[in-house]
Amino acid sequence: MFKFAASKQLRDFTLDLSIQVADEEIMVLMGGNGAGKTTVLRLTAGLLTPDCGTIETGKKILYHHHSKINCPVQDRNIGYVFQNAAVFPHMTVYDNVAFGLRARGVDSQTLANRTDEWLERLAISDLATVRAGHLSGGQKQRVALARAMATEPDLLMLDEPFTALDQKNQIAVREWICLCVREQKIPCLLVTHNPADAEAVGDRICVIDRGHVLEDSSSFLRS
Repeated sequence: MFKFAASKQLRDFTLDLSIQVADEEIMVLMGGNGAGKTTVLRLTAGLLTPDCGTIETGKKILYHHHSKINCPVQDRNIGYVFQNAAVFPHMTVYDNVAFGLRARGVDSQTLANRTDEWLERLAISDLATVRAGHLSGGQKQRVALARAMATEPDLLMLDEPFTALDQKNQIAVREWICLCVREQKIPCLLVTHNPADAEAVGDRICVIDRGHVLEDSSSFLRS
């Protein structure tokens, strides 16, 4: 279970909202440009600090204002996939997927096993020795998702993961995301502007405007 109940004074408004996402659930955050969707992700990741409130996963308190807890970014155990995939173009696909594991200092056997597992799960094993800068948009997104999932995160966050993809790759990446969340039994926050993406992957849709929740709906449940 992921819980977010925090506020942050921004330039044009105060973000102040409360949401909860269950394990194996995908909550889609929607709203206009500048509504505060990505800010929620950045606050959760520790890239921004709330003014007050609490943020926690089922396993860890990430931020608690009154207790003065503010977990470092590297210790939050969150898989974060950015809009542009943010792969390291000079590194191979294998090294991209292994990057988070190396940063955490896991032993070589665990690193190899988890990297190989997620290369296979995301159907990119044949690209292991290819430099990521040479990949297509869909391939880069799969590499970014594999890198995020290889660390066994407590929460998966995705910021506009389908924007740069053609229709074929959009469908494939949607399926991969749903499969990863279900298999790993983790909560997921996904930001998108596209109602079709929201309907395809979302268990719940949370509409945000100027930092506040306008609607939290489960009316688009997938069958």
